[in-house]
Amino acid sequence: MEQKTLSKWLKCILIGIGICGLVFYAVVIPIFGIDLRSQYPEFSNRFWPWFAFILVSGIPCFVVLSLSWKIASNIGRDQSFSEANAKLLKWISGWSAGDAIFFFVGNILLLLFNMSHPSVVLASFVVVFIGVAVSVTSAILSHLVKKAAILQDQSDWTI
Repeated sequence: MEQKTLSKWLKCILIGIGICGLVFYAVVIPIFGIDLRSQYPEFSNRFWPWFAFILVSGIPCFVVLSLSWKIASNIGRDQSFSEANAKLLKWISGWSAGDAIFFFVGNILLLLFNMSHPSVVLASFVVVFIGVAVSVTSAILSHLVKKAAILQDQSDWTI
């Protein structure tokens, strides 16, 4: 496949992920929360802290999507192995690690304030693990792309 085709496919995937995220934050959470509060009024005091927590934890995800879009654009311009992509991947690693830490600490705090259940905290470890996996993978890719950029630069100067 050509790089422009790969870039278009990657951008389509990123758009799909963004749409799913927006639907989740704009439709699913409010409707589920309103329905939950009407069925279980004893838990209504927990809705707004959880709603705010989930919204704030989603912000880094959309930042990562925008950084990924820049990488896809660079791939389309035949700049796959560049310092810019290495830096973007490093930023993705940092945002993912920060979001995983925030999500973990937030779940523990909500548990300590008696606004969560231990099983929810245990289930949230899956989300934290995915965040850490994305962070580590992005850090490794950043390192490899940086090395490839150096090799490509040396190759471009060789006759």
